[in-house]
Amino acid sequence: MKTELEKMLNGDLYDASDATLVTMRFDARKLFADYNRTDPDAEILRRTILNQLLGDAGKNLNIQPPFYCDYGTYISIGDNGFVNFNCIFLDCARITIGTNFQCAPNVQLYTAYHPVIASERDKGPELAAPITIGNSVWLGGGVIVCPGVTIGDNTTIGAGSVVTKDVPANVFAAGNPCRVIRTLA
Repeated sequence: MKTELEKMLNGDLYDASDATLVTMRFDARKLFADYNRTDPDAEILRRTILNQLLGDAGKNLNIQPPFYCDYGTYISIGDNGFVNFNCIFLDCARITIGTNFQCAPNVQLYTAYHPVIASERDKGPELAAPITIGNSVWLGGGVIVCPGVTIGDNTTIGAGSVVTKDVPANVFAAGNPCRVIRTLA
């Protein structure tokens, strides 16, 4: 029999009120609360907290507080990443981000979702699907990336976009819903 954590990570319906999951989220909240209270020049302390919070924090990763997540441990960000103020990464499934990632303020990455049929949703269990973001991707201000989306290398997503489907590499995409506007050289 699968645990609720195993169900969550496998994309199956799971009970988010499971004691193990609640404890894991609480532990993450303590860490990101500590991170969000750090002084701007406390680089060593910030790095120590990020190494405890995230599954993988690449070299030269710079996350501007405040930053929020569900578990942290299911977030992997490659080298030279930059995450600006007030970003929310709900990592009920894995969020995998490549190198040289640029993320403007108020970006939201949501792996969690609920059944669309009300009678199923009312029962309580929820779902999660991973988000994968390639190398050298820039997400403009206020971008929302929905569950199960992959964004290819060297792609730019325009500010305010809602990314509901995969976006290929080497494009500029924008809108709600987000769509490819042009190919980039």
